[in-house]
Amino acid sequence: MAEPLLAVENLRVDFDGVTVVDGISFTIGRGECLALVGESGSGKSVTSRSLVGLTGTGARVRVDRLDFEGEDLTRLSQRRWRRIRGARIGFVLQDALSSLDGLRPVGREVAEPLSLHTRLTRTQRQRRVVELLESVGVPEPEVRARQYPYQLSGGLRQRALIASAIACAPRLLIADEPTTALDATVQAQVLALLETLKTSDGGMLVVSHDLAVVARLADRIAVMRDGVIVEQGPTERVLGDPRHEYTRALLAAVPGTRPKGTRLSGVPVPTGARTATRFAAATSAGPAVGGTSAAGPVAGGDVVDVRGLTKSFLGPDGVRRTVVSDVSFTLGAGRTLGIVGESGSGKTTTARMVLGVERPDAGEVRLHGRDWAGLSQTERRRERRRLQVIYQDPLSSFDPRYTVERVIGEALGVIGHRRGAGRRDRTVELLEQVGLDAGHLGRRPLEMSGGQRQRVAIARALAPEPEVIVCDEPVSALDVSVQAQVLDLLADLQQRLGVSYLFISHDLGVIQHVSDRVLVMKDGSVVEAGDTAQIFERPQHAYTRALLAAVPRLNPSKPS
Repeated sequence: MAEPLLAVENLRVDFDGVTVVDGISFTIGRGECLALVGESGSGKSVTSRSLVGLTGTGARVRVDRLDFEGEDLTRLSQRRWRRIRGARIGFVLQDALSSLDGLRPVGREVAEPLSLHTRLTRTQRQRRVVELLESVGVPEPEVRARQYPYQLSGGLRQRALIASAIACAPRLLIADEPTTALDATVQAQVLALLETLKTSDGGMLVVSHDLAVVARLADRIAVMRDGVIVEQGPTERVLGDPRHEYTRALLAAVPGTRPKGTRLSGVPVPTGARTATRFAAATSAGPAVGGTSAAGPVAGGDVVDVRGLTKSFLGPDGVRRTVVSDVSFTLGAGRTLGIVGESGSGKTTTARMVLGVERPDAGEVRLHGRDWAGLSQTERRRERRRLQVIYQDPLSSFDPRYTVERVIGEALGVIGHRRGAGRRDRTVELLEQVGLDAGHLGRRPLEMSGGQRQRVAIARALAPEPEVIVCDEPVSALDVSVQAQVLDLLADLQQRLGVSYLFISHDLGVIQHVSDRVLVMKDGSVVEAGDTAQIFERPQHAYTRALLAAVPRLNPSKPS
């Protein structure tokens, strides 16, 4: 047999005596893509970082063999590592916002490996940066290259990170969740790009919770759980005939193939009877239109009515661009409206105007028939509890110094819960409502997993007993099994509490599973709207059809 591009034998990684990777072995051949899949905490990312000497402080790495192109990586000096990283081994990290330098434009970030590992002139590097950004689907690459990471959407930041990783055409590309923040069409572009990088001399290691991405890209799959590989084999066999029960559970958790109302996970959600009763009592005193009950939503009435929203922003080149144009929709009580579209389509800006944190240039948002923007400051403070939000990244929306008790306690303070035993009891009720317990009260965000943090974010959103929750990519950063638990949780809460969701996602499978109606946005405008079944089974607009065609399918039969 030919010598593999990368060979790993008996890799073990400990942190402060705790084993997180426990004796795993695998190879990557030339022209081959291996995918590592598994839940958060399974050891996938630690494994990928270990391969490039970036495990971090406090780590103890032991391995019987770690060879790349015949070179023993365990014997490399730091100087030698710097020559290999970026040039021969590229690395795409999952969190683009923290991986990109917030103090310099993204063009300089993409140009850095070119400066370190090539002899291109400054002009040639600038030209190459634009080519790289364009190759990963970044619109207006000359403009985006001059922007800072905070000025870009999550999808655009991720694309810039991929452009930086492939700048020097590395032999081995390690991609840790490379398409997590990307919408369907751009995801398709990036997957096609990654496929072209699988040359006869090169190889790829992909870490992903998206099994549909894995199905398209990987030649072989290694399934990890609790630091060990529980199943490994060709993609067609692992996805088509999984041998391990954990692999079968991961496949069962994929949304899109399961209609709304069916559970994706085998994890039961607590009944939360105390919270449901309290919520029903609180909302029964509100307006009759769009009210709720413990048994579920009250039929009839729109909670939110959006009419003609328009918003523009001034770009770094001095040009004002319209990002939302004449958007209108309604959201019924106890219903879910899904908003889908590419990065930059105006989804999040629309949500921010609904929440009242961004003022529209034109149009209005009505809450129970009252103009939201036209309320006085006193009225807005009183009504704000009706609208809450769950963000894509709960870690950045929490104060890292706060405990869970304080995070939720602040939200309870908005509705008059004073500090003391009563507030603490109510906080525990909310935690129980989202499948956590009192043992989490003293934890801080960094001490919890991604799924646990998102559950705390949901508990915080529920604290003011809202009628509407804006969910802005609430599961895009979660692996498939935790995503399934969170989606089941949101569905159960809606059934019991009658809360309405404005659900934003680039994941069409998620949108199909959770939504009653769907709004498709492109370039700031609504191009199609309708019932979920109509949109997914009989799309009318060419853009909607293109979006659906771009979605990777969980099909074990790979194209030849």
